[in-house]
Amino acid sequence: MVVTGLTDEAPVVRMRGIGKQFLGNAVLRDVDLDLHPGEVHALVGENGAGKSTLMKILAGVHRPDSGSVELGGSEATFGSPREAQAAGISIVHQEFNLLGDRTVAENVYLGREPVRRGQVDRRRMEADTAELLDGLGERGISPRTPVRRLAVAQRQVVEIVKALSTDARVLAMDEPTAALADHEVELLYGLVKRLRQRGIAILYVSHRLREVFDLSQRITVLKDGEPVTSTATAELTPDQLVRHMVGRPLDALFPDRAAESETGAVRLAVRGGGNARLAGIDLELRAGEIVGLAGLQGAGRSAVARAICGVDPFATGTLELEGRPVTIGSPRSAIRHGIAFVTEDRKGEGLALRQSVRDNALLVRRAAFGRARGLGALDLAALLRSVTLVARGPGQEVRYLSGGNQQKVVLAKWLAVEPRVLVVDEPTRGIDVGAKKAVYDLLRGLARGGVAILMISSELPELIGMSDRVLVMHEGRLAGELPAGPSEEAVMTLATGHTTVEAA
Repeated sequence: MVVTGLTDEAPVVRMRGIGKQFLGNAVLRDVDLDLHPGEVHALVGENGAGKSTLMKILAGVHRPDSGSVELGGSEATFGSPREAQAAGISIVHQEFNLLGDRTVAENVYLGREPVRRGQVDRRRMEADTAELLDGLGERGISPRTPVRRLAVAQRQVVEIVKALSTDARVLAMDEPTAALADHEVELLYGLVKRLRQRGIAILYVSHRLREVFDLSQRITVLKDGEPVTSTATAELTPDQLVRHMVGRPLDALFPDRAAESETGAVRLAVRGGGNARLAGIDLELRAGEIVGLAGLQGAGRSAVARAICGVDPFATGTLELEGRPVTIGSPRSAIRHGIAFVTEDRKGEGLALRQSVRDNALLVRRAAFGRARGLGALDLAALLRSVTLVARGPGQEVRYLSGGNQQKVVLAKWLAVEPRVLVVDEPTRGIDVGAKKAVYDLLRGLARGGVAILMISSELPELIGMSDRVLVMHEGRLAGELPAGPSEEAVMTLATGHTTVEAA
C-alpha cells in the first residue's frame, strides 16, 4: 500500500496489519489505518471491499484475526461495542437507531439514564443533552421534542449527539448522508466541521465522491479486502480515486452516448404541464435517448417525475404518448400506458425489504396486470441476469442484498412491465462505483433498445456523463436545455436562474 501526505501528529487510533476471515474467506488482509485528532479520514471502496468489517473491528463488533489496534498509544482489545464505546469510539450507522415516540434526551441517554434517588433524573438528562447540542451549535432542537417530529437531518444530529454523550474521541460515520436531502447535506457539512474543531477523529465512509473530497483530509482505499493507497486528499483527483477503487478512470464509467441518428420519434411529450408545484412544463423524450433533468433541491425535478408518472398528476396542460393525448391520473394508469418510475427512495417506496427477490421483481407486474400475468409469460431468470443481479437466488430476501443489488431489483421490477418510457430519480444514490457502472450500462442498453429515459440526478458529473440532452429546472419551471456534455458551470447557471450560458 502507498502511504503519502501523512501528518507527523500522533494518531489517536493506529491499526496495523489487520486481517479478518469469515468461514475461511479472507475479507481483510494486512490493512493499516491511522485516525488523527481533528481530522476526517475517508474510507472508500466498492461494496465487499472490507470497509464495514474494518469499521466493526474498530467498534468492537468483531475481533481481528491478525494485527493490532492501538488507542492513544496503547494496545487495545475490544470484546464488545460497549467496551469500545467506553474507550471513546462510537459509530453513527447509516440506518438510524432511534425510538420515534421518545424524546431527544431519552434517545441520547437510552440505557444510560442518570438516576437520582432511585428515579430517572430527567432534568439532568435534558440539561446534559442541551449542553451537547449547544456544543455543536445546534440550538434549534429541544431535548424534550419527540424524535418522530424531527426532520431527517435533525435525527442525524441526534445520532451524533448520542455518540458524543459517551465522551467519544473517535467517531465512525457510515454513509451519513444516505438519507439526507441535498439541502440537509450542507447542515451535515457544518456539523462535521464543528466536530473537527473539537479535536474528534472522524472515520468517514461514503460512496459520494464529492463529499469525500469536500470533507476529508486523507483517503484510504480498500479493494477486495486489501489496502490500495492511503493518501492526503489534496494529492488525489476524483479520476485517480476512481481508478484506485475500480481499476478504470472516471470517464470510462459512462457508456457512449447515443448518436443523433440512433434516436427515434418523440415517445412522450408534455405541453404546458402544471400543478401546485410546476408551471409551463414543455418537454419531449425520444425513443433511444437519455434526457437528464437537473436543478437545485426543491426546483421541481422530482415533481416533474411524479407528475408524468401519475403520482401527483398534471392539473393543466396535456401529455402525449406516441403523438396521442393521454390522461395519466394514477401510477396504475401510467404503468398501463408503458411508463415506469424508479423513485429516489429505494427502501421506503421502491422495495418490500422483507420479501424475496422474486416477489419484488414481480410486484408491479402483478399489481398492474393481475397475478396470472405476473406469474406467466416472463422469464424471471433472464430478467435478473439482464440487470446483473448478484444474489443467492430469487428466494433471497431483498433486505440482505447490498445497496447496488437492491437497486438492480428495483430496476428489474420495472423492466418486468416492459416500459416504453422509464423515469429514474437518483438511480445510483447510496451505491458504490462498481454498481453505478452496472446501472449506467443497463440504462444505456435500455435506451439502445428504444426506451425513452428521463434521468434525475444530484451528481452533475453523472448527469452530464449519461445524458444525450440536459434539461434544467428552476423554481418549478424549465429554465433551459443544454446539448450533450455541457459544463457543470452551464448547468448551474441555469439552475440558479440565469439565462445566458455557454453550452460546454
